Amino acid sequence: MWKYLYSIQDWFNDFSERRRLVRNFNLSARQAFVANLAPTLLEATISIGESAYRHAFSKFMAGGFRIKALSGRPLARHEMVSIAEVVLNNQELVRKLISLGWDTLEVHDNSGYNGIKYKLYDYSGIGGVLGFNQ
Repeated sequence: MWKYLYSIQDWFNDFSERRRLVRNFNLSARQAFVANLAPTLLEATISIGESAYRHAFSKFMAGGFRIKALSGRPLARHEMVSIAEVVLNNQELVRKLISLGWDTLEVHDNSGYNGIKYKLYDYSGIGGVLGFNQ
């Protein structure tokens, strides 16, 4: 019984940390936009994700980390790729996203159905040979 209760508590802790990461991303994106450091306002949300990208830690029906660019116009593919690369080139952030249950990075514009998806696991550096110092 206690084991079951602890697993519920862990689930709520993970959920809280996921919400905190999204909230902090949105706060930082808003501050960068207001300070004119970013050309467009970005907003992160949690989405369903891509089922083909699931991994052992994926959250059921909530594996997508979606970034929407509030640009007021359809974004070209290379613009969405540039936004995604900011996240994907930060291996620490990618590993944090994976450890919190995300499996898919999605980048969309706000004026259409254009979007791209990335399998986070492919950008994590996970799966190499374990090296131990002897």
